[in-house]
Amino acid sequence: MNRSEKQAVVDAMAERLGRAKALVLTNFNGLKVEQITELRQQLREKDLEYVVVKNTLLKRAAEGSPAAVLSDQLMGPNGLAISYGDPVALAKSLVDFAKTNPKLEVRGGLLEGKPMSALQVADLAKLPGREVLLAMLLGAMNGVPRNLVSVLAAVPRSLMNVLKAIEEQKAGQA
Repeated sequence: MNRSEKQAVVDAMAERLGRAKALVLTNFNGLKVEQITELRQQLREKDLEYVVVKNTLLKRAAEGSPAAVLSDQLMGPNGLAISYGDPVALAKSLVDFAKTNPKLEVRGGLLEGKPMSALQVADLAKLPGREVLLAMLLGAMNGVPRNLVSVLAAVPRSLMNVLKAIEEQKAGQA
């Protein structure tokens, strides 16, 4: 790889790192090519990326960006999983793949510019997805007005029940 090709790789990676909402650094040592291809396909289906770049080029691309904190973890063969959207989907995909392929090791990551440990990535994978969280929020927001209407309607309903009981009591006396 000549100097201009290396610079093109660094520029492309710097652009990806700048757009990324979440990054997860993995060690893929011991995985077969078929397994890495399967991982890439699973990630691609969810609009995620998995790239393998030389450590020196990745360090240069990360300079001056929040991803620079990952530089000290760049030892040995590394793969970088990138999410431009939902970071939970990225963490879930990698953790699920690591369950069936124990040679894939999650080393750490970056979420919205903040570093994460491997345990934090696993915890992120346990969260529900974005759509589920939005549905839960919407349910909570709809519950408040519904409960308010129920409470406000209870007062006239109780009054009507009392009046009905008085009417039945007077009808029974007559």
